[in-house]
Amino acid sequence: MNNFIFENATKVYFGKGCVKEYLACLTKQYGDTVMLCYGGGSIKKNGVYEEVMSILTAAGKTVIEFPGIMANPTYAKVLEGTKLARENNVGLLLGVGGGSVMDCCKAISIAARYKGDVWKDFWERAGIFDFEPLPLGVIVTVAGTGSECNGGAVITNEELKIKTGRDYPQCNPLFALLDPTYTYSVPEFQMASGGFDILSHIMETYFSDPDAANVSDDISEALMRGVIRDLRAAIKNPEDYTARSNLMWESTMGENRIIKLGKRMDFECHQMEHQLGAYTDCNHGAGLAVLHPVYYRHIYKEGLAKFKQFALNVWGVSADGKTDEEIALAGIEALEDFIVEIGLPVSLQDLGVDENTDLKAIADSCVIMPGSYKKMTHEEIYAIFKECF
Repeated sequence: MNNFIFENATKVYFGKGCVKEYLACLTKQYGDTVMLCYGGGSIKKNGVYEEVMSILTAAGKTVIEFPGIMANPTYAKVLEGTKLARENNVGLLLGVGGGSVMDCCKAISIAARYKGDVWKDFWERAGIFDFEPLPLGVIVTVAGTGSECNGGAVITNEELKIKTGRDYPQCNPLFALLDPTYTYSVPEFQMASGGFDILSHIMETYFSDPDAANVSDDISEALMRGVIRDLRAAIKNPEDYTARSNLMWESTMGENRIIKLGKRMDFECHQMEHQLGAYTDCNHGAGLAVLHPVYYRHIYKEGLAKFKQFALNVWGVSADGKTDEEIALAGIEALEDFIVEIGLPVSLQDLGVDENTDLKAIADSCVIMPGSYKKMTHEEIYAIFKECF
């Protein structure tokens, strides 16, 4: 394995009832004012909002609400939240929701304590911390991004048409409360797209150097098999606690940095989807589902041994009578069949992209990531987009 340094500062409280049990004591040391951040209001329909508010109110907190965080959080929304946090002398940000809410909160936690241009100094380039971000805690209601146990945040600058992410350990949530029952009411499509996002995170770590036997790949294979099993079970029965709790922890494991240790990582497909989202505002997990099989057919020959291993160890493809290349392609085909099985789109047109969308401009805006088995070019990314159309 390659050299690494490991750190994860987030303390996780996992299981049924954990919010009721721990939230009040976790907020004690952060002053009297909590800024409650959430998305489109689903937490008001499923009872999570009422439960969280009753706990905070009983603890004597003044609650400032910041609703309306969108699926692809924008820089404008970050600045709106920053202004609210500063005006109310907020002591703690509490993000309740999925990855978008958590990502937006992380960006606010930086901006609320920084006097300069936060986009230019922390998103255009890697930022330097000579200050403490505003404290942040999260309550997860959607399994997908794994954002609860890292400092990563993906923000869209609509004016510049750039969707980019940074991972700052200083922005790790101080605590994360994960109650799997909070995910029961997530609509099936959102659950499926979040589940595929989990799978994507693991695959993009797995399909990278080194290829010699290593602990990270061993864990990744087990996690991928688990996501496939648990997503099928949760679609069959949305209140299957075993499946839902597994998915929630698989999501966290995919992005808490453990499986990334010693790995180079290939997040080219994520970068492609980010820019597709910046231009079209498409669903993130659904966009990844469209892109991954086509992207993998472009790179599998350069990583043939790992793609063969993926087919055999994750999908159970039979090697009888097949060449290594045929086995690798069968694994990609199994991935594609699974995408159809769980009801995700298979083309850009399914995502709402039409002939007026400038795929060339989107391709040219993509950053070429260093971890791919095959060195990508903007021309090949454009070709992938056209094949996906």
